[in-house]
Amino acid sequence: MSEPVCPVHIDVTIEEDSWPQEEELLVLAQKAFAQAFLVADLPIAPASEVSLVFTNDENIRVLNRQWREKDKPTNVLSFPGDEGDTLPFGPLLGDIVIAWETVQRESREMAIPFLHHLTHLMIHGLLHLFDYDHMTSEEAEEMEQEERIILAALEIPDPYKDMPLHIDE
Repeated sequence: MSEPVCPVHIDVTIEEDSWPQEEELLVLAQKAFAQAFLVADLPIAPASEVSLVFTNDENIRVLNRQWREKDKPTNVLSFPGDEGDTLPFGPLLGDIVIAWETVQRESREMAIPFLHHLTHLMIHGLLHLFDYDHMTSEEAEEMEQEERIILAALEIPDPYKDMPLHIDE
């Protein structure tokens, strides 16, 4: 059986030299997003694109303070693109920004492979672009379940196993 094809163009920007090479990040994102679109049946317009920005804690802290009024770094932020109430989403899906130091630290703390954690955060960020959220327990349960199914299809173990439900406060 062949692997699913990623239905979106992915633009990669690297702002922090510690990240793997652009080609490795692009291949990882294409594989993760292809599976996410297949499993979650995300509705997209033809020729849609998403931007992935690989940055550091300092830069993501500025964004988190500016857009979420939280003066601290975080692992991933999503900024939806085209606004509108009609489906499908796109063609400008939005930006996903991921912080190097936080992803490194979290993968060590959770004792999981770095690329597994990064893949999870890419998928988490992508789902946010499609109006998935975790502001209430019901939203968190729905989003986490979708992530579990996508990650299982990628043969990545459940990152939420033995963890409390993550509700964004």
